[in-house]
Amino acid sequence: MLDRGAALPLAAQLATALRRAILDGTLRHDEALPSTRALAASVRVSRGTVVAAYDQLAGEGYLLARPGSATRVMVERPPTGTPSPKPPATPLTGLPSARPLLDLTPGHPSTRTLVDPAWTAAWRAAVSASGRSDSPPANGTLELRTAIAEHVRRTRGLACQPADVIVTAGTSDALAGIGLALATPADAAPADAPRFTPHIAVEDPGYPTARRVLRRVGALIRPVHTDENGINLAELAALAPRPHAVLVTPSHQYPLGSSLSVQGRLDLLDWARATDAVIIEDDYDSEFRFDAMPLPALATLDGSGRVALVGSFSKTVTPWIRCGYIVATGPLGAALQEVRDDLGPSVSGVQQAALARYLDSGGLARNVTRVRREYAHRRALVIGRLGALPGVRLTGLDGGLHVVVHTGADASALVTLAAARGVRVASLADYAVLARGQHGLVLGYGTPTDLELGSALDVLVGLLTAPTAS
Repeated sequence: MLDRGAALPLAAQLATALRRAILDGTLRHDEALPSTRALAASVRVSRGTVVAAYDQLAGEGYLLARPGSATRVMVERPPTGTPSPKPPATPLTGLPSARPLLDLTPGHPSTRTLVDPAWTAAWRAAVSASGRSDSPPANGTLELRTAIAEHVRRTRGLACQPADVIVTAGTSDALAGIGLALATPADAAPADAPRFTPHIAVEDPGYPTARRVLRRVGALIRPVHTDENGINLAELAALAPRPHAVLVTPSHQYPLGSSLSVQGRLDLLDWARATDAVIIEDDYDSEFRFDAMPLPALATLDGSGRVALVGSFSKTVTPWIRCGYIVATGPLGAALQEVRDDLGPSVSGVQQAALARYLDSGGLARNVTRVRREYAHRRALVIGRLGALPGVRLTGLDGGLHVVVHTGADASALVTLAAARGVRVASLADYAVLARGQHGLVLGYGTPTDLELGSALDVLVGLLTAPTAS
């Protein structure tokens, strides 16, 4: 099977042989592969050679490797000699069924590497200690707040105390709490004092769910033009009446993918101090950077307690867990704490205990390292297939789990055609408040395997190079 005289390294030869066996159905879906030691002895190579081959195929999505468990086949293919079923065709177009089969909309992380011994042990310990008769503290358990404070210090360079952390049920819960705090009179007022309507500036284009949540709690949304240089600070400063807060994604603008420069961050802080405004920093996926280390959180530059850092574990763990946090100090932190006290805890004690143990064990850091390799590989696939297409420009690839494909013209027809061919993508226009001439597709590459992503990119290449695409 292996040619020791060939120029191709043994690990690459072994990966090619295993890939071929998976694709022709010899190795079946969920079948356990031999251990690295056993296979190395069988084919008479070093264990490191087998480890390298397994890592390559895991990164491509063919295998699932979990510490302490057997490496298993992830791809499902018909066995050799079995004809592949043809997808049903629509009677009018002859295209595959219009139901989207491959979901490339952004916001979906890979969870294939999540269930490992550290994750299982954290939940086992949390469940065994769950027979308590009291409720968790409104702002979160001390164990989880301590673990989050250390996580933020290590990954985002922000030194904070557990008392500065408020545990939330994800980003939406955090934004709702901030909106409610901003709508409460700042000075000492009677309990029945009327709320006022906070004006909150937002990036445009930006995160649609954030706008909906803030509107739901009574805020008035003020869109500000945002491009590949970040939010337009001159337009923000010219808003009248002045907004009480601004929501930004400075480390990886959503969805355009830009990073706000250090000068831009300092200017934004100067604006906030001059106008007595709050900055809401949504730090949604800063752990995933590929070409350079991420800038520290904007909150690290704040010495006046005007920044509320919002984070979540939806991208680094799973959206299913619905857990996040706010880090805020001073009067802003106190106001947010009062809102949380009124609303009560939003995350179960068992879940908080499990997540605290997972963070403390280093399990989260190890999983982030594993999935970052996966994302980097898929990012390279996207660049390789779409990066050189005429009339197409890619942005947002410095980090995160998505890319923006700028088309220069309305992309709604491309979205519809892609769906008809079994690929679901988003239009950049879906993220905009005002029509500002920004057109393109937004593609997420966190969830699909390499085979799925390759099939989807084939469809998109065909659409983007068709005569009617531009």
